[in-house]
Amino acid sequence: MFCRTRFAARWVGWVLAAWVLGGCAVLQTRPAGQWPEGIPLQAASSAVPYYHQKQYQCGPASLAMVLTWSGVPVTPDQIAGQVFTPALRGSLQSAMIAGTRRNGRLAYVIDGKDALFREIAAGYPVIVLQNLGLSWFPVWHYAVVFGYDMSAEEIYMHSGPSAGKRMSAALFEKTWARSRHWGLLVLAPDRLPATANESTFVEAAVGLENAGQPAAALTAFRTALGKWPANFVALMGVGNSHYALNDLKQAAEAFEDAIRLHPAAADAYNNLAQVRFELQQTESAENAARRAIELGGPNERIYRQTLNQIQSGGKRP
Repeated sequence: MFCRTRFAARWVGWVLAAWVLGGCAVLQTRPAGQWPEGIPLQAASSAVPYYHQKQYQCGPASLAMVLTWSGVPVTPDQIAGQVFTPALRGSLQSAMIAGTRRNGRLAYVIDGKDALFREIAAGYPVIVLQNLGLSWFPVWHYAVVFGYDMSAEEIYMHSGPSAGKRMSAALFEKTWARSRHWGLLVLAPDRLPATANESTFVEAAVGLENAGQPAAALTAFRTALGKWPANFVALMGVGNSHYALNDLKQAAEAFEDAIRLHPAAADAYNNLAQVRFELQQTESAENAARRAIELGGPNERIYRQTLNQIQSGGKRP
């Protein structure tokens, strides 16, 4: 019995949706950020393509732009079914995240002006959610911010029917603040955001694994370990991704690495036991399973099932 990669801090995504009134996005909230410091006055990410938006389909258009920029060439029509909800006449933020993962890309949510401008300065375009209407009559809209010039107090974006639109920084702030400064990076899994936070990045990698993208998840977990080499979730994620790819020897090595750095991690012993059993290393598999049970924890029932499977000669479920 295998323990999946788990991230207990919080779930990626938001569950409370607001009604869309004439817009093309559905608001779901995050905390507001802070004003940026120590960034260049001018910056722009390069080669961000533009796709014209169909009515209410700013979500598919924006996501197609950044997916194509990231190396996954798609059109809005090709991904509309993944993110657009006709009944809502728009796209939920959670659908934008899921659509990113479905295409093998890391969905990294940011909030706040500091993060936005630092990511743009690093060359990364950001999907932002704006309210182009009023607080009491919202018109939610996704756009792709790819540059800014603070000396001219302008933001550069692809938005709706406008490629390379320039919006005053003050107006942009007003419309963006109504979404609690929600932004989304769409990155190849071997890239770290400029504002990368350990737990948030690893959580995003787990999202790829949960989306059934083991190869992309493996790359993302390895990227995390390049920055935070002792992160337990990433260590387990490497092992689980190798397991999903049926690379049992590499999976065993990954779980051994996790145990070396976290010797009291029962989940790592359990998964190592499962892999060793499938490699027909029955004695060492049973020893690892017994060690998992000795360490105990909330998954002890799974550990005992693993041991029973090994002792009965059961097969991989």
